[in-house]
Amino acid sequence: MSSSYFSLALFLFSLFFLSINGQDLIYNTCKTSSQEDPNVKLHFCTTSLQAAPASHCADLRGLGMMSIRLTRYNLTDTRCYIKRLLKNDTKIHDPYVKSCLDDCFELYSNAISGIKQAMKSYNSKRFFDANVQISSVMDATTTCEDGFKQRKGVVSPLTERNDATFQLSAITLSIMNILQSSLK
Repeated sequence: MSSSYFSLALFLFSLFFLSINGQDLIYNTCKTSSQEDPNVKLHFCTTSLQAAPASHCADLRGLGMMSIRLTRYNLTDTRCYIKRLLKNDTKIHDPYVKSCLDDCFELYSNAISGIKQAMKSYNSKRFFDANVQISSVMDATTTCEDGFKQRKGVVSPLTERNDATFQLSAITLSIMNILQSSLK
């Protein structure tokens, strides 16, 4: 009976140890990223990566893939949100806002295709290609947000979502840079 308690205690200790190591990797990666890139905020980075399933067991390469997946989920969710806003056009009285939302819907649709390609490039260790594809996602969020700013007094209903997608993309680019530096 005591050997089964010992085995259980050893198993729980190893889980605890892996969790601490995973948290250290996430924190250290996010700290380095936030120091090297002004677009990466430490708290956003750590909370985002810690929320990803199995992130506490991942290595740096795994964290990179998780950040790409988080970006993809965010893109998909935001596109769905834009679609709902467009369907509920009783709330959208301004044709300019509707036009901006239509543009953003198209930008996010294209970005979803881009992020899928970035996943393939990343898995194939074609980091230059993945970098270009992730950068295009960042451009899409900026272009979407800028569309609303072109008319004075118009407030974007997507500011927080665009910012989150932009930051997740920046985290991914930063992790890829760290990963490439460690491979040299």
